[in-house]
Amino acid sequence: MATTTTPGEIKVSSKAWVKSILSFVLVLCTMPLGHAMMILMEHFISPQWLPNAAFAMGAFGLVFAICGVFLKKETPQTIMGLIGALLLWTGWVEFLFMYYAQRFGAHPEIVNGVISTSTEYINGIASQPQMFLNGEPVAHIQDIKPLVVTRPEYLLMPASFGMWVTVMLLYIFNVRTGCNFINWCQKLFFGKKREEIVTKGMTRHPAIVTFIETMMLLWTCYLVLMFCYDPRFLGETHPVTIALGIGCLVGAFFIFRKQLRLHQWGPNIRMAIANVIVIWTPVEILGRNDMLNEIWVAPLEHITEMVVVLVTFIAIGTYLALQKKKSRGH
Repeated sequence: MATTTTPGEIKVSSKAWVKSILSFVLVLCTMPLGHAMMILMEHFISPQWLPNAAFAMGAFGLVFAICGVFLKKETPQTIMGLIGALLLWTGWVEFLFMYYAQRFGAHPEIVNGVISTSTEYINGIASQPQMFLNGEPVAHIQDIKPLVVTRPEYLLMPASFGMWVTVMLLYIFNVRTGCNFINWCQKLFFGKKREEIVTKGMTRHPAIVTFIETMMLLWTCYLVLMFCYDPRFLGETHPVTIALGIGCLVGAFFIFRKQLRLHQWGPNIRMAIANVIVIWTPVEILGRNDMLNEIWVAPLEHITEMVVVLVTFIAIGTYLALQKKKSRGH
């Protein structure tokens, strides 16, 4: 079997390269597909039923992840955790923020112009929110898509920073984990007392580990990006924001190097999740600065490209299923 050598004289087989690349591409496909799914739901489902559909999606994601716990193999558990997290994030995080943003008249951030909203309250319940751009009524946010810089649900997301810190405290002080970032924080804060303060880990279920990892990484990256984009903090063209994108791009190569050392599909896919979400940060920054055409935010205008992404995802998923079936046969 052919091998190559990475820095540090670590021999990597061609099989490890194939496995790592396939894991990376599999997870990478979920990013545009997730964005496109949200846009398509807004387009095809009436506003009256959209919150119900989104809630059902989040509930299905939760059930998906929990059912993964009862599977025997690590790779299926990992896939169940990943899909469950993406469905729950879309249904119970993004759509839930969207629901309350629309219900109470939060408006998007736009390039130029005057935007305002009005909300009618009946018996203390907000209803019939209306949006106006330069005094003209706007029926749907999609009608002013070229002017929208940030949708209202993402503008509200930084308000969850306190909850994010709370969850991070739990992991930093209470959990022995394989996460390199958490381990680095524990070594930084606790030093030699780490073994005394953090004595043991939680019960390990790959489905739940993958689920929490995906949720926390998405949450963290969105918070970082929203704070960076805010002109009161930095701004989208600020050198720190650009440096963040470059740093994440460089860091992705180091994560992939670690991924090459993971010979089992389950751990390899979990490392790919971290890699993809990290590398998606510069993708978001490039799109924000109009340096990248984000086809996934307009899937109906890029049907061919999105079909290619979907077919690629299905093909790799099928390959994984066949590989596991083949290994059981032996």
